[in-house]
Amino acid sequence: MMDWSDHHCRYFWRLISRQALLYTEMVTTGALLHGDRDRFLHYNADEHPVALQLGGSDTGELAQCAKLAEQWEYDEVNLNCGCPSDRVQSGRFGACLMAEPQLVADCVKAMRDACELPVTVKHRIGIDDMESYSKLVDFVSTIAEAGCEVFIVHARKAWLNGLSPKENREIPPLNYLWVYRLKQDFPDLQIVINGGITTLEACETHLAQVDGVMLGREAYHNPWRLAEVDARLFGMDNPAHSRDDVVGALLPYVERELAKGTHLNHITRHILGLYQGVPGARKFRRHLSENAYKPDAGINVLTTACQLVRETLEHTRPPAVA
Repeated sequence: MMDWSDHHCRYFWRLISRQALLYTEMVTTGALLHGDRDRFLHYNADEHPVALQLGGSDTGELAQCAKLAEQWEYDEVNLNCGCPSDRVQSGRFGACLMAEPQLVADCVKAMRDACELPVTVKHRIGIDDMESYSKLVDFVSTIAEAGCEVFIVHARKAWLNGLSPKENREIPPLNYLWVYRLKQDFPDLQIVINGGITTLEACETHLAQVDGVMLGREAYHNPWRLAEVDARLFGMDNPAHSRDDVVGALLPYVERELAKGTHLNHITRHILGLYQGVPGARKFRRHLSENAYKPDAGINVLTTACQLVRETLEHTRPPAVA
């Protein structure tokens, strides 16, 4: 989710679900220690619970970043061992760490020693020719011995050579049964399943076998999918009853950000899928895409995009019968 789940995106998601645990985009240790720290660590208080997701393999640097996560009052710090991009391979982190379980365990221990936050690991079921359930068990057990109690498992293996990151999300076959089996073999660990999950019905099916479900790009491209999460999965009231409610709650945030100098499209790029499946959705996306990037774009660009949806709905609504 690099360049996707930034603090604007997470604030938007939080208007749809109050209960789901939100994750930052993966941030490299180098970016935090040597780059614009405020840019990567900033979040809005309303985003809680929120986890900081790290990419790295140097124990000392990860320990420093875990300490920063605690100082910034994140709720969890997560080590990514699942991202297959060229960027992570050149930096010896992400999915390539699955070949080095002891190093991951050392990283987890260093992070746990540096902070009081829960330290979790996100990983694949394997990489390249590593396609063995016993090796997956070895990976999980080695890291669990270092004190990690939560594993978020993308139920596909990753090919570090030959497939693009996009292809690695789609081509390797899903193997949910291995993730279920992990829960059976490690009943004291929290096992969270990820990969190819697009409906709440599927979430409920998985939750009969494991402890949690992670949604990624489905939540981004079709954010209204989160609208019933609080009621159906947590037994809590949903915070928004319509897409229009979400936009109405977002408008004050947009106004505050515009006043700070934030460009409108930095926020609206995350909400393009809000009206997916609704008549007028294409007009909504097009108006934002064509106008929100302009230097002088104001909140009227967003309100006009919403009005286009309402007008389309009015024209497609069947006539009333007396």
